[in-house]
Amino acid sequence: MRPLLLAISELGGYPDFSSLYSRLGYEVLKESSMRKAMSIIRKREPAVIVAEFNFQSDFRDRTSSLESMMSVVQRLEKIHTIIFYDKEYQHQFDRLLQRHPFYQTFTFPIPESGLESCLEKLFQATK
Repeated sequence: MRPLLLAISELGGYPDFSSLYSRLGYEVLKESSMRKAMSIIRKREPAVIVAEFNFQSDFRDRTSSLESMMSVVQRLEKIHTIIFYDKEYQHQFDRLLQRHPFYQTFTFPIPESGLESCLEKLFQATK
């Protein structure tokens, strides 16, 4: 059985890495809604989640919807999270990093070779 990788792209603006994920051996589910993604996480518990940090200044008590997702993920031990973010929001992302550890983070533009290397290591660990 192939490990499940949940790719969450709310805003996008970067390459679709689905073919890379599949080539590395993952079953890939793509979602553009964080609410739907959290439902998938509860039902299927993916091995890997690839998501983006989108700073949302209109949230009073959170930095983004990613923070809501992480409150669900932190209760599930075997999920590894890979996060893409824009250096412009480094300060806000650092606040999130203080509360939630991620397996790997990448700034835009995403280095495909670095992402591939990271996912290969995770794939080997899930065997």
